[in-house]
Amino acid sequence: MNEPEVIRIMLGHPPAEPRTIAVIGLSDNPDKPSNYVPAYMQQHGYRILPVNPMVESVLGERSYASLADLTVKPDVVNVFRLPKFIPEIVEQMLALGLKNLWVQQGIIHPEAATAAEAGGINVVMDRCIMVEHGIAGLS
Repeated sequence: MNEPEVIRIMLGHPPAEPRTIAVIGLSDNPDKPSNYVPAYMQQHGYRILPVNPMVESVLGERSYASLADLTVKPDVVNVFRLPKFIPEIVEQMLALGLKNLWVQQGIIHPEAATAAEAGGINVVMDRCIMVEHGIAGLS
């Protein structure tokens, strides 16, 4: 978990070029990190796929009720939900064959991270994707 190489790959450094991020819990409130962090990533060339059954669209993209409803397979699943929701998200990712899980800063569920990695999912947890993007010099 949180290996520098995994972070680089998820942000789009070679050898992989992730450019599509499904954001679970994306808010339509621009004052919340769950809106301005994905907006930042969108402004830097990433396609954002909102996953939030409570909103119709966010950041100019249609919102989906769940990962299973997405019409595009995302390169990265970025999570802005409470820790108690992480195990279910991992189960969905395993069922859908999704390989990269990024759980935002302040959200920690070690058991879910272990289960994800055991299932072949790369995990970054308790890190902000926007901050790491800046640290990587991609901004």
